[in-house]
Amino acid sequence: MPNVYAVIMAGGIGSRFWPRSRERSPKQLLEIFNKGTMIQHTVKRIADLIESQNILIVTNKMQKPMVAKQLPHIPSENIIIEPLSRNTAPCIELAALFIRRMDPEAVMVVLPSDHIMENEEELRRILRLATWVAYESGKLITVGIQPTRPETGYGYIQVIDEDSGTNPYFERGVYTVKTFAEKPNLATAQQFLQSGDFLWNSGMFIWRVDAIMKEIERLLPELHGEFMKVADAIGSDAYDHAVETAYRIIRSISIDYGVMEKTKDVYVIKGNFGWSDVGSWDEVYRISGKDEHGNSVTGKTYLHNTKNTLIHSGNTFVAAVGVENLIIITTDDAVLVCKQGQSQDVKEVVDYLRRKQMADFL
Repeated sequence: MPNVYAVIMAGGIGSRFWPRSRERSPKQLLEIFNKGTMIQHTVKRIADLIESQNILIVTNKMQKPMVAKQLPHIPSENIIIEPLSRNTAPCIELAALFIRRMDPEAVMVVLPSDHIMENEEELRRILRLATWVAYESGKLITVGIQPTRPETGYGYIQVIDEDSGTNPYFERGVYTVKTFAEKPNLATAQQFLQSGDFLWNSGMFIWRVDAIMKEIERLLPELHGEFMKVADAIGSDAYDHAVETAYRIIRSISIDYGVMEKTKDVYVIKGNFGWSDVGSWDEVYRISGKDEHGNSVTGKTYLHNTKNTLIHSGNTFVAAVGVENLIIITTDDAVLVCKQGQSQDVKEVVDYLRRKQMADFL
């Protein structure tokens, strides 16, 4: 088997999780559900598969100190800094450069830092399978989640109806991707669910480092060209200038749009391990434990005649009287009150704060 490296993407700010998620302490660095932050749980669940020295964290300069503090067993040189946010394709290409220097035949396991999985052993089984298939086939592998509801907050992956005659890995639960679909409206999501051949796009990827760099070179040649200049500078005094220059030049683009939707060399492995991207406060409410009135509460609270409400009160005492179907989140300096079903729009608050240059609340 090849050397396997994990790349954990941890540079986002989690704007839908405002006011808890801030630029200096974003969602992935918070304790949302239980003891330990989301990035700590991400690293822990792959510890049996990948050694600490083979785990790379891609983050930004502002968040690096907290990442290093939360993950003291990860070598400091494995925490890679992006000078600017440019979405997932540049993040992955940058990490691939470092891995290629260590082992040009390595397999990369790319994971978001802020997802949860209830059945972690099943996740590890799928990652072992994906690593083997990626190494043997040279294909790009993603993990698709069997949908349980018509979700409009996720992208989708459609699989091809095939058999082992056309796909040598079919009997192992590996499918050929037909197409990727953007986040749908409700009617389309219902059609996807009923069809039976669509999966949720988990944002997890497994591939050989040479395979993904070849596809980025083919499909995103401008990006690849700039990063080749960065590759030449790794390990030298010229590196910081080279990477900052590259990030100023390249455009922001996701790996899904830039590569996965355009390449023909993609397999997907179906997963059913209690996955959630925890993409909003609505999703926190959905997967949290609730009392007999449907309330999910964390912190100091008093509830009277209150139903189906999520409250994270922090250090602030919150009293809720005669309300239902609300999301109430407090910090020391901000309060969010949101109707359930609309927490995707919390990012509009963050956009407003940026426009007004209210940096203290970002």
